[in-house]
Amino acid sequence: MSASEPDVLGVRVDFSAGAIAARLRRGEGRGGALARAVGVKPGRAPAVVDATAGLGRDALLLASLGCEVTLIERVGVVQAALAAAICEARAAADAMLAEAAARMRLVRGDAIDLLAGMAPHTVLLDPMHPERGNSALVKLPMRQLRAAVGDDEDKAALIAAALAAASHRVVLKWPAKVPLPRGVPVPGYSIGGRTTRFDVFVR
Repeated sequence: MSASEPDVLGVRVDFSAGAIAARLRRGEGRGGALARAVGVKPGRAPAVVDATAGLGRDALLLASLGCEVTLIERVGVVQAALAAAICEARAAADAMLAEAAARMRLVRGDAIDLLAGMAPHTVLLDPMHPERGNSALVKLPMRQLRAAVGDDEDKAALIAAALAAASHRVVLKWPAKVPLPRGVPVPGYSIGGRTTRFDVFVR
């Protein structure tokens, strides 16, 4: 497998095709729930640490809106797939994609250990969500990601680390109808959607 091939042990990341590419072309991120939760406004694009990078889709959307995004990923195979995809996106003929990828910086490691030394403005968290009753409803890329990442049993510790480190806000992406993990404080407010909500903890 070449160093630029964004497919590692079943985990595939490709920013140039599929749903994420379509969302990017439509400019879907601007004014959406994620952008509002993070605090993106005209002329204002905060620096964001995506502490659970995963497939990198939220990070890419934020980067397309002008945010400088640091992605943290602790699972080696996922980090390798992300690194290859970001490299390919930076070299893409699509100027919008290339410019967005240029605002993304990938770091391998455990966010619980790294956040304290980063002094982040805003932290985005999207830990592995509880499994749905019917796993067939979950699309293949997410099933592959869960197989590589596991269930993120240390969710509460990760959220606590983010709350201790962020200077302005922490945004938690979580299933709309699922209670927060035990021990997590009540957010300042939430921005809801049909299946997903963003819980915002303002510092």
